[in-house]
Amino acid sequence: MKQNIVPFLRDKLPLPKMLKDTLFLRSFSLFKVPMLFFIGPRVIELTETTTVIEIPLNYRTKNHLGAMYFGVLAAGADCAGGVAAMKTIYEFGQPVSLVFKNFKADFLKRAHDNVQFVCKQGIEVKELVQKAIDSKERQELSLNIDAFCPAKFKEEPVARFVLTLSVKLK
Repeated sequence: MKQNIVPFLRDKLPLPKMLKDTLFLRSFSLFKVPMLFFIGPRVIELTETTTVIEIPLNYRTKNHLGAMYFGVLAAGADCAGGVAAMKTIYEFGQPVSLVFKNFKADFLKRAHDNVQFVCKQGIEVKELVQKAIDSKERQELSLNIDAFCPAKFKEEPVARFVLTLSVKLK
């Protein structure tokens, strides 16, 4: 029987939770979504209710104006919603597939610093995954993800995203 080493390491390494969650995200992205690995996301918070992912502004992530490239902002929103769902799926231990069905973005300000992507729908994601497992049918949920540059704009978002998460038991 093939053992998935990444979740095993995530549970056994004597490291701070935030670092373990970031290592999990980076190892997943290296093998499954290399572009995410390239932009270097970090897990700032990953709880039952809230996911916060940070992407640094650097030569890989900025555009010709020195702000974060809109494609990187989109990837950060995808990452925040995806990590929230992956955490829940991992906890259930069931073979549930996830995909984003659609994507809406409102870019409000230029992001001239590191950006944090916040998803506060962890409980709803958990209920969605449970419903997909119980019904064995595809289930969907609109996730609201806000992007912030805390160093520049404090609590004022630089972008808002709505992604439709679609999950199904394999």
